[in-house]
Amino acid sequence: MYISAVTGYKSLVNPAVTRGTFQRTPDLSNDVFVKSANVTFMKATSAGNPLRKLKNITCPYTGIKMISGSDVSPFDRKLSKCKDLCSIIKLLSKYQRYMQPVEKKMFSLFSEYASCNPRGNLQDCIRKMYNDSMTKLKLEEFMVLDKVDALSKKLTPKTALELRKKTTRCREVIIANDAQDTFKRKTFLTSLDEIKPKEDEKEIFEKMKEQALYLPTSSSSENAFVVKYINHSQNEIARRLFIASTATIEHVTPNSKGGANSIGNFMLASANGNRARENMPLTKYISRFPKIPEYCQQYINEVIRAIHKGELKGCETYPYQIQRKLVQESEGKIILDLSKYRY
Repeated sequence: MYISAVTGYKSLVNPAVTRGTFQRTPDLSNDVFVKSANVTFMKATSAGNPLRKLKNITCPYTGIKMISGSDVSPFDRKLSKCKDLCSIIKLLSKYQRYMQPVEKKMFSLFSEYASCNPRGNLQDCIRKMYNDSMTKLKLEEFMVLDKVDALSKKLTPKTALELRKKTTRCREVIIANDAQDTFKRKTFLTSLDEIKPKEDEKEIFEKMKEQALYLPTSSSSENAFVVKYINHSQNEIARRLFIASTATIEHVTPNSKGGANSIGNFMLASANGNRARENMPLTKYISRFPKIPEYCQQYINEVIRAIHKGELKGCETYPYQIQRKLVQESEGKIILDLSKYRY
């Protein structure tokens, strides 16, 4: 499964937890499938190369058509030749129908800005939105932390206090707005694993951790997007709108949990959808996004059509393999209908 490096704020957890983290970077600019930065990962997922060649495939997690990885290099070349904001907007408009919700919203805002400021740039647009977005982002984060705290009332006083210490520290960091000590969603989630609830508290504690996953990211919140990209170049911002929709190799059973690097454990998934799942059990991911079974069926229908056209040669058993894998990983929540498959 594709995993990007996400920073954490060091004052919340032990130094060992924060060691090796990085400063803020675009969430998806390090996507190994797109930029081939992680050669080891690419070799490990080489069995998915036949899938990478498929085009016009729906993401099984978001239900939105994906951009083929083969389109990335041509896009980068065209982007590098854009001389002004209007040319960038024109280039991105060709991919608007593929964009994820947050990216599509940002593209709409950028397009409006460009129509009024043809000599402007995306950096100026982001700067104009920054203060308002930062305030709204803090409120979004507080709303999630409030819900986490509300669930803590069902824990024993000792465990609840441990939890409150962490959420209180989060609020302090968010309010302080200190550039040297900024709130990081990933590290807060990691810090929750430091709490050891009693056996009869584990169920409610898991619900709290699931609630914490709703903390906004630049993939789920326009405000988080603006805050994330305040110090990035115009081309980096533009590339993000494109790259979030590119097809990546997804491990149905996460590699970190013993998932095989074989085509029978692979699906194509958009970079955003892939990243949002991280190592989350598929059953929990479905509980957050109930339409995933429907999207998976749409995905396999399009893969089947590709096979019927002579694509994916040598991998004709793939629909059956991924059908079994999804039933297993989703605990029966995803049962693909292969009745139309002629093999």
